[in-house]
Amino acid sequence: MQLQVSLSMRIITISNNNVFIDLMKITVAATHISYRTLFHTILILTFLLPFSFILTAFFTLEGVDKCSSFDCLGRRLGPRILGRVDDSGRLVKDLYMILNQVNSEEIPEGLKLPDSFSHLVSDMKNNQYDAKTFALMLRATIMKLETEIMESRFSELMNKHFAASSIPRGIHCLSLRLTNEYSSNAHARRQLPFPELLPLVSNNSYHHFILSTDNILAASVVVTSAVESSLEPSKIVFHIITDKKTYAAMHSWFALNLVSPAIVEVKGVHQFDWLTRENVPLLDVVDNHNDIKDYYHGSHITETNLSDTTRKFASKLEVRSPKYISLLNHLRIYLPKLFPDLEKVIFLDDDVVIQCDLSPLLEIDLHGKVNGAVETCKGEGEWVMSKRFKNYFNFSHPIIAKHLDPDECAWAYGMNIFDLRAWRKTNIIETYHHWFKENLDSNLTLWKFGTLPPALIAFKGHVHPIDPSWHMLGLGYQSKTDIENVKKAAVIHYNGQLKPWLPIGLEHLRPFWTKYVNYSNDFVRNCHIMDS
Repeated sequence: MQLQVSLSMRIITISNNNVFIDLMKITVAATHISYRTLFHTILILTFLLPFSFILTAFFTLEGVDKCSSFDCLGRRLGPRILGRVDDSGRLVKDLYMILNQVNSEEIPEGLKLPDSFSHLVSDMKNNQYDAKTFALMLRATIMKLETEIMESRFSELMNKHFAASSIPRGIHCLSLRLTNEYSSNAHARRQLPFPELLPLVSNNSYHHFILSTDNILAASVVVTSAVESSLEPSKIVFHIITDKKTYAAMHSWFALNLVSPAIVEVKGVHQFDWLTRENVPLLDVVDNHNDIKDYYHGSHITETNLSDTTRKFASKLEVRSPKYISLLNHLRIYLPKLFPDLEKVIFLDDDVVIQCDLSPLLEIDLHGKVNGAVETCKGEGEWVMSKRFKNYFNFSHPIIAKHLDPDECAWAYGMNIFDLRAWRKTNIIETYHHWFKENLDSNLTLWKFGTLPPALIAFKGHVHPIDPSWHMLGLGYQSKTDIENVKKAAVIHYNGQLKPWLPIGLEHLRPFWTKYVNYSNDFVRNCHIMDS
């Protein structure tokens, strides 16, 4: 905008964008208006006219240029002049009202939704949506995206569940090659332990550890970590129990890879005369109960509910792990009868790593109790260290509500000291069987997890708490595990889906496990164990 004043200051001309417009011509009579007054007038016009042009253009674009109301006049002339009211607050209120209205309405079936925000804006322009239609389209689009995100998360959890339940190719290869070695190599079949060491297998002056697993690589890590961490490895006896299918391969590994001076005994479940269907009702139930097979091997997708949180859905998947119907997983409840000559033992899961000498654990006074375990209700970490009975049992079921306290503290399986002498004086095994059958008769509605809930009931009143530093849980769950705490723990436990031998295992926690894998072993190398 340009302001031109004639030399005589009698004519003032205003032009805009080089287009000459005689917007105003002022003829000044020198006798009536002083130069000072004229100068002030010019200053005022210089300020007001550009502002008036901007307002005019703005309200023309808004479509209110033809408004003749007093309010519109005020809007043209500027904020708060001639009684103008700011419409932004009114616009926000109208928007809230429309959104609230749309939020309570059903989305029409078959409504065609845009694939992206840019498409939504394009549709608005092309179809001239009113505010309500736009809000409805926006709500439907957001709901669609939320559903897709939730389905994607559930799909990720489902894939993780299948990965956690699978056997990595390298470990499968290891089992096959060792089985073949058992049939072709006499050294792989030699007696374990050697005949001269056989009496020590039942000698109670030694430290006895029991491991039940069909994972050869995991078993080797548990044994190696225990021997390397022990102050007296020559006093260690490992009793490894596996299934009939894995027995030859497991025996081959420990026959060809001795862990002297420790002693290792390998047995298959088929070698225990006591493990019959008459003595172990679980054998018959697990093999023949269709509900159990459907629950653990059926379609998990049918359980998908988009109203679930991802954590709730993850819990649903975990409880359907096939390991919960494996006899090897239930075997610990029969230890007093499987090892009638032993007095005190430490039972270990195959996903633990031993980082210090555990012999002091066997010297702990359990005060007449049967089970020395770390309680899981007095520490941090909602996944593993804040567990009470209400986290495992269905207290809406009258049977559970009648017999159990929801706030009773839970404890951890996976590293337990068992006083087998005290155990033999109890009815723990019979109680376990009773509640296992109760759950079956209740269509598997009494509890969520496989082996721990019936054990929580069976060992009720028979548990002696031990210091949590002996057993650190959660390395298969929590990505934020404190590394310094991991280093200090006596036993670290990869309980959860993220096992260190699986591709989905947590990278920063895997080295605590892999350092005990013998990568120089021919079988490990040829099967490309843990190769990425």
